Amino acid sequence: MSKRRLASLIGLAITVLAGGRPSAQQPSLDEVLKRSAGYVAGFRKQLSGIVAEEVYEQTVVEISRIPQGYVRNPHRKLKSDLLLVKPGSSARYVELRDVFEMDSVPVHKEQGRLEALLRDGSQSADAKIAEIVETSAKYNIGSITRNVNTPLMSLQFLDAANQPRFRFRHVPKAAPVFGDTADKAANESGVFRVSTEMWTIAYEERERPTIIRRPGGRDQPAKGRFWINPADGSVLISELVVDGGGVLATITVSYQSEPLMGFLVPVEMREIYIRNPERITGHARYGKFRPLQ
Repeated sequence: MSKRRLASLIGLAITVLAGGRPSAQQPSLDEVLKRSAGYVAGFRKQLSGIVAEEVYEQTVVEISRIPQGYVRNPHRKLKSDLLLVKPGSSARYVELRDVFEMDSVPVHKEQGRLEALLRDGSQSADAKIAEIVETSAKYNIGSITRNVNTPLMSLQFLDAANQPRFRFRHVPKAAPVFGDTADKAANESGVFRVSTEMWTIAYEERERPTIIRRPGGRDQPAKGRFWINPADGSVLISELVVDGGGVLATITVSYQSEPLMGFLVPVEMREIYIRNPERITGHARYGKFRPLQ
């Protein structure tokens, strides 16, 4: 065989090998959503045995007609124990916020109430859970009634049983907006930066009755976005938008790995509620994760 012919064959082989190597195949949206459903189910089982300390600041701004434009009210700072629990009478998990300090003043003397609650096997446990949920909501400031201000609220939309209620779309990469586009510091927060390759998945609730209800019991459809690792379905950032009844609410939560726990946990929540002439902002951070004793 001539050298020219040999060189031609080698060149052809190199071209075929280089061009014939298959590229990594991207999973389908259905596959990623299935992985996320499995991830959320396992995540809640892991987190249900963990208590976190929440430091939660809320501020109310009233839009006035005076030239200054805004009147800022004193803000409130809450410290609480936060626990994910599944009551015996409920088919879903509930997040319990037990406020133990408001503006540096203790609000109750009992320490470790949530741990004691889970050890209580009596029929009164459900009633105690309801009491803690109702009491903690009273510490919210502003005139807008709300109970969606917990970090894991939107994860239930990824449940296998709930996914058919929503329309999901894989959308182009987008950076999350934490409540207000004017809040540059929030949108550039280092806590919300991740290096993992993510999919941005938008969702919109389409079935009735809706999961979230207005204070009067009327349907309140939810929408928003998730930033998900497509390889394992883990949720790195969640966004919940509720727009109805004259209120526009946006709640964004970031998750990061907690070395002591060995899995992702919520580390920060930012929120904004707008109903003219009132705007309420909230910023919560989570730490001091500890297993139930």
